[in-house]
Amino acid sequence: MPAGLTVTTLFSFSVLKKRLVKLVVNFLFYFRTDEAEPIGALLLEHCRITKEEENVFSISFIEEPERKYCFECDSEEQCQEWIEALKRASYEFMRRSLIFYRNEIQKMTGKDPLEQFGISEEARFQLASHKQ
Repeated sequence: MPAGLTVTTLFSFSVLKKRLVKLVVNFLFYFRTDEAEPIGALLLEHCRITKEEENVFSISFIEEPERKYCFECDSEEQCQEWIEALKRASYEFMRRSLIFYRNEIQKMTGKDPLEQFGISEEARFQLASHKQ
C-alpha cells in the first residue's frame, strides 16, 4: 500500500504546487516539502479517482465536480498503486469489505464474528437490502 509513497505534484484550479502526500485510512494529508505538519487533507468520501495521463491521476468530489486535484507520480506503476489504494480508502469500501468477510466467516464457522462485540445487529453492518 503506497501510504508512505511520495506524490510530488498537486494541481488545483490550474495552479501548480509541489506537495508531499500521505494516505491515512480515508484522509489524504498534504504537506509542504519542507514541513512535517500537514497543511490540509482531503476526505476521500463521495469522490471519483480518475487516471488522467500515464503517470497522473485526479480526485474530484461529487458535490464539487468542477474542482479537481491532479497528482503527478514518478512512474505509471506508482500512479496505479495510488489509484488502487485511494479507491480502497473510502468508508463505504471498508464497510462493504467487512460485510463480505463477515458473511464468509459466518458460512465457514456458523457464527457471526461481530456477535462477540455486541454490534452484529447495527444497521451499518448490514447489507442495504437487509436493513429494517
